Amino acid sequence: MKTRSIQPGMPDLTEAWHRVHVVIDRLTPQSASIPGYYSEGWTAKDAVAHLGTWMAEGAAVLRQLGAGTYREGELDVDAANARFLDAMRDVPLETVHLQAAAACSELRRAWTELAEVSPASEFWVRKAGPEHIEEHLPGLEAWVDGLTTH
Repeated sequence: MKTRSIQPGMPDLTEAWHRVHVVIDRLTPQSASIPGYYSEGWTAKDAVAHLGTWMAEGAAVLRQLGAGTYREGELDVDAANARFLDAMRDVPLETVHLQAAAACSELRRAWTELAEVSPASEFWVRKAGPEHIEEHLPGLEAWVDGLTTH
């Protein structure tokens, strides 16, 4: 099996995940559950769960693309965000961390197993992986900095 990097010129998934992992390691179950990371009242745990569920979704879409079963436009992003948040809201921090780590591995595996890279697969790996992490990470790091310095 040929292994390919996530995408030349993009933030690396391994490095981005490492930064998320560093943030998670600074959290306690109590600090991870304090609302305020996001305007909708997300906690740091919610943010990590959000990243993990989207990496899992990205892996699923890459597998659909590889199998030829993907149909563009079927996913309602706002509805998926709400569904993912609701599903993960009461999950303990340790389990959220494990889910996100597994999802990161699955996204990487699904990408490397693609026989052919397409514009859709490039979009999904970026959107679910490193670009999405980079979109949330600065705010998450700042939020956790504020939680851990008080």
